[in-house]
Amino acid sequence: MNLTQDELWNQIANLGWDVRHDNIVIEIGGTVVSGIVQPEGYNKKWASPLGHRKYNKDAFIVLKNLSRNDDTKSQPMDREHVPHHLKNAKPEPTV
Repeated sequence: MNLTQDELWNQIANLGWDVRHDNIVIEIGGTVVSGIVQPEGYNKKWASPLGHRKYNKDAFIVLKNLSRNDDTKSQPMDREHVPHHLKNAKPEPTV
């Protein structure tokens, strides 16, 4: 499939996003950032300087609508947490 700008706008409309009022961000996945300080005279063919970003061949673009991100599902339980696998467990002996 060849992506066209019209197809992109159609997909955004299918999702029901409001591009004028929603907080939509673009992120890139499939990248690596070097976290190693290289010594002087390092081999630049095999090592990257600290903070250098490389994009993988299969890197991808992610569109996120932060206005419609529902964080309410991660709420503490309204009851005591009693896992089923611990109901018949014997207490561990204390030393």
